Amino acid sequence: MKTKTTFYCQNCGAQYAKWMGQCKACGEWNTIAEEVVQKEEKRAWKIESSGFAKVNKALKVSEIELDAENRISSTDSELDHVLGGGIVAGSIILIGGEPGIGKSTLMLQVALNMQQNVLYVSGEESQAQLKMRAERLQKKDSDCLLLTETNTQNIFRQITEIQPDVVIIDSIQTLYTDVIDATPGSISQIRETAAELLKFAKETATPVFLIGHITKDGQIAGPKILEHMVDVVLQFEGDRHHIYRILRSQKNRFGATSEIGIYEMQQAGLRAVTNPSELLISQKDHALSGTAIAATLEGMRPLMIEVQALVSSAVYGTPQRSSTGYNIKRLHMLLAVLEKRAGFKLAIKDVFLNIAGGIQVDDPAIDLSVIVAVLSSNENVEISQKTCFAAEVGLAGEIRPVARIEQRIAEAEKLGFEQIFISKFNKVTQKDFKIEIVTVSKVEEVYRKLFV
Repeated sequence: MKTKTTFYCQNCGAQYAKWMGQCKACGEWNTIAEEVVQKEEKRAWKIESSGFAKVNKALKVSEIELDAENRISSTDSELDHVLGGGIVAGSIILIGGEPGIGKSTLMLQVALNMQQNVLYVSGEESQAQLKMRAERLQKKDSDCLLLTETNTQNIFRQITEIQPDVVIIDSIQTLYTDVIDATPGSISQIRETAAELLKFAKETATPVFLIGHITKDGQIAGPKILEHMVDVVLQFEGDRHHIYRILRSQKNRFGATSEIGIYEMQQAGLRAVTNPSELLISQKDHALSGTAIAATLEGMRPLMIEVQALVSSAVYGTPQRSSTGYNIKRLHMLLAVLEKRAGFKLAIKDVFLNIAGGIQVDDPAIDLSVIVAVLSSNENVEISQKTCFAAEVGLAGEIRPVARIEQRIAEAEKLGFEQIFISKFNKVTQKDFKIEIVTVSKVEEVYRKLFV
């Protein structure tokens, strides 16, 4: 057997012919390690054929026959929504997230609830630990099969015997194959084991879920090619100090990207949140200054979120600027617009901004609600809880239109809001909606309508 030695960066997966102190791809120092790769024709997974192998032929587009896309329900409405309607047969799905965020809980919960024959393979927990987790999830009588194994040869031996409908691997970084001589979790092992699972998924039309660790930079650990190999990449994110978790689609060959599913972490597992807008808006007895409601979009889903601001005199000389859940550079820009275009002296004041619920929002349509919340706190004037906002703010102080405004207005109307502020340049007809639509073109106009 021919043995080949290569050098891989353990941070980004870049390959080198010799050792180097610094990786040219990612710039990290002392991350390049030598790995021994043994070339072998056979892989761990192979289909026993009757003496001949299937050979693919080149076909014209008109000659290709399409089968009906049969999706398997995961019995989890949020996961099905993010995947585009369910699990596609033969797909390979990668789920990444921080330690302790709930990846294993989510996938074990899905495995225990599914009606299909599911094999859950864990390389991190024993069968006793998995049973304890299942009891906490109140699913003792599930038919899900649990296997604790890290060697892919043994895993495929069990798969051949059981013939499951769905396979879940927790996690891809713990697996290793005898085909190559490298430690589990190394670049070459992750690439090789993922390739074996991909070959198995495509040849048998069996969906495979892979749970992946992430690096300190928030990227999925291992070679970048791992994300290119799989069909779907999902990111499970949230703050461990908050009860909400967001499942976000970053790549999906069978549906739209940027879709999200929202979960609530409870003692008995994760609960799918079907109406997240009600949970992301704080319950109050009466209106308070410094809060404004924004109509935002996450993927195809409209959300109503609460923006909270606090403006106070700078006691320590240099004004502080702090933002949670919102881009701090964007906040600096909006404060400069208020200072230059509307004449508010905010340069000598501390400004703190928070998106309620612990979620991260990138939609520029919440710019107007950020400005209104800051002005509300600065003037100490309450904004009606029945008023919401959906518009982008430009550097000249103009109120810019945003995409899919009808969907935002419909969501606000459904949740009982009575008034929504949008850009004058969004072409919307009032007669189509019961909610009052207020159109504005400049920041000064917004101030006059709300605070004068």
